[in-house]
Amino acid sequence: MDTERKMSTPLLSSVGDEASSVPTRILILTTLVAVFGSYVFGSAIGYSSPAQSGIMDDLNLDVAEYSLFGSIMTIGAMIGAIVSGSLADYAGRRVAMGFSELCCILGWLAIAFSKVAWWLYVGRLLVGCGMGILSYVVPVYIAEITTKDLRGGFTAIHQLMICFGISLTYLIGAYLNWRLLAVIGTLPCLAQLLSLSFIPESPRWLAKVGRWERSQSTLQRLRGRNADVSQEATEIRDFTETFQQQTEDSIIGLFQLQYLKSLTVGAGLIILQQFGGVNGIYFYASSIFVSAGFSKSIGTIAMVIVQIPMTALGVILMDKSGRRPLLLISASGTCLGCVLASLSFFLEDSHRWTEFSPILALVGVLVYTGSFSLGMGGIPWVIMSEIFPINVKGSAGSFVTFVHWLCSWIVSYAFNFLMTWSSTGTFLIFSSICGFTILFVAKLVPETKGRTLEEVQASLNKISNKEDLNLE
Repeated sequence: MDTERKMSTPLLSSVGDEASSVPTRILILTTLVAVFGSYVFGSAIGYSSPAQSGIMDDLNLDVAEYSLFGSIMTIGAMIGAIVSGSLADYAGRRVAMGFSELCCILGWLAIAFSKVAWWLYVGRLLVGCGMGILSYVVPVYIAEITTKDLRGGFTAIHQLMICFGISLTYLIGAYLNWRLLAVIGTLPCLAQLLSLSFIPESPRWLAKVGRWERSQSTLQRLRGRNADVSQEATEIRDFTETFQQQTEDSIIGLFQLQYLKSLTVGAGLIILQQFGGVNGIYFYASSIFVSAGFSKSIGTIAMVIVQIPMTALGVILMDKSGRRPLLLISASGTCLGCVLASLSFFLEDSHRWTEFSPILALVGVLVYTGSFSLGMGGIPWVIMSEIFPINVKGSAGSFVTFVHWLCSWIVSYAFNFLMTWSSTGTFLIFSSICGFTILFVAKLVPETKGRTLEEVQASLNKISNKEDLNLE
């Protein structure tokens, strides 16, 4: 690329320069295909709660064995996370999604036809591998195909579909055998697998691998036939070329001072999201309600009723109120929910107001679930997909996704043992972590609403203009 062209084209476009932010039909359909993977993610998380009693009875598993089944998925997800960035970078976003769905289909079938515990574990591990890849590639792919004014809401659909997958699995699982529930889990996997050939590849990935003409034609297809994409395409090309020249796409390249804030924000949000207790509550919701003396079926249905509209509200507000306000409200709500649940178990243990403690436990879990769905569930993934430049996006995504699943495994495996130790203490620990999340967001997390990916990445990584990028 010649120097004159680089100098005459601003690296970072103004708000009005980007192509129209009205979503095209192909953009909507492409996003829907991508979030089939998010539904798979949610159904896998939701499976262990309604299936618990049936699996334990049919295969004679004790609490420790079932805890292994519930948590081994996160071990598989860690494996998937390790390869997710490299797979998505070298083979493309669509190939990565297709490979993940093959893992999930094999895993669900192994669970459905298992006769012994080992086959359960193998199946759950395979589903986890697929989830580890999906949890990275779906939000990244959506962020890379959308405009800056639509990116937050469209990427947040990832969390909405996770929530829908959890909720629908809870509802269906209340009436169906655990084996049939596992077979049903293959259907959304097949739906995405068969649809991937009909959607375009990410234009930013195409630019990364040097397919400039195809990148621009794909961008044109996504933005609409009559949209002017020349400035956006040039911006993507300049930014991609410069970052690739500056740093190699590797784990070693990720741990540089210029990426410190991006890494701290991305990994920090994910760690706090998980240590706030979400997977313990989602995986074992039924047992929480039983421990509190409340009907597990009523409690589960109430969770479903709260989750979906709150997640949908978060999608709507994402590009209106911004990421930070939603995160602050969400973290505050999860903190309050854990305090209420802790108080419920304290009253039950001390034999005070025992007639109110089950209702208080339900209210606490619902406040937590609704608040988490509003922001903490989806926004960390949105921000993760926005803050890392293309040259380290694969390694950074793999690292952050690995950290997510490592923390998830710790929480999901330890949760039953923590509840045996002290239900009150468990939720107090979660509430204190949620409280710290409020401080973390207030001090460190930037607002990314209404900014292009290149603008966000340049500001976070201490790069503000073409001179800093050595374009001259």
